[in-house]
Amino acid sequence: EEIVIGGIGPLTGGAASYGISVKQGGQLAVDEINAAGGINGKQIKYLFEDDESDAEKALSAYSKLMDEGMQVLMGTVTSDPCIAVTDESSKDGILQITPSGSAEACAQYDNCFRICFTDPLQGRSMANYMYEEDVRKVAVIYDVSSDYSSGIYEAFVDEFEALGGTVVAAESFTSGDVDFKTQLTKIKATDAEALFLPIYYTEVAYISNQAVNVGLKLPYYGCDGWDGVIAQLEGDTTNIEGAVYLTPFVANSEDEAVQKFVADYKAKFGADPDQFAADAYDAIYTIKAAIEKAGSMDNDAIIAAMTEITVPGITGEMTFTKEG
Repeated sequence: EEIVIGGIGPLTGGAASYGISVKQGGQLAVDEINAAGGINGKQIKYLFEDDESDAEKALSAYSKLMDEGMQVLMGTVTSDPCIAVTDESSKDGILQITPSGSAEACAQYDNCFRICFTDPLQGRSMANYMYEEDVRKVAVIYDVSSDYSSGIYEAFVDEFEALGGTVVAAESFTSGDVDFKTQLTKIKATDAEALFLPIYYTEVAYISNQAVNVGLKLPYYGCDGWDGVIAQLEGDTTNIEGAVYLTPFVANSEDEAVQKFVADYKAKFGADPDQFAADAYDAIYTIKAAIEKAGSMDNDAIIAAMTEITVPGITGEMTFTKEG
């Protein structure tokens, strides 16, 4: 008599802010749906596992959830673990919707869909925005070990240079690095007019603090991985004031549905929701719409229904193609 929806994401580690928000945003939606009678008269059982933003741990989490009867997966939160899990969910034939895995391969199989935008779109969008802001020479620091970061970086460079801009420095690092003084010193020796950081919020905090130490002062531009940086900086945004980054959601939107979501989330969890909470909230309602359209819990029917639904989400009205 229950519908079991599983979730996977980082509840601990360097990307924990993302996973906690997703878990909580999903929980808010589940509680609302259950209070309103559930899906086709059945209550949702919501299970969430920590993957620490690690692919191997995500696979273990997926196996555990399947053992516990998971019928639909809302996850994973970050791109690399999501890509790994798609290999398994596609074999099992269950619907997988990632709220925030933006690498293209996160939706590489017919059973996989996403709520968020893609990495190439982020890269192209920021390239166009910066060029329109009269930035012509840019330096980039990106995570070479991350499909997410590398995907945004590559699309950004292609678009920015096609527009007529120049990438005067492209410095890389590997996930887990905390010392960026070498990269920042090299960038300081260039004539860069801005610094683009297509990376997660933890590294943004390290970089913005260390840039001051090496005497580098450039305007910052970022991607959706920046969400969480204010908390990481413990509220001291002095070094990144004026920064611009991409996001599908802002809590101060005047949209009535957004304001209700923000108020309900704050009442339940004591904090303003970020884009990850909003993405997860939309993902659960998307799952509900697909199951209702299918009229059953048949996997193939639910997956097929994804391309037939329209979801009025907090992050925008959504329809889905078979490509995810």
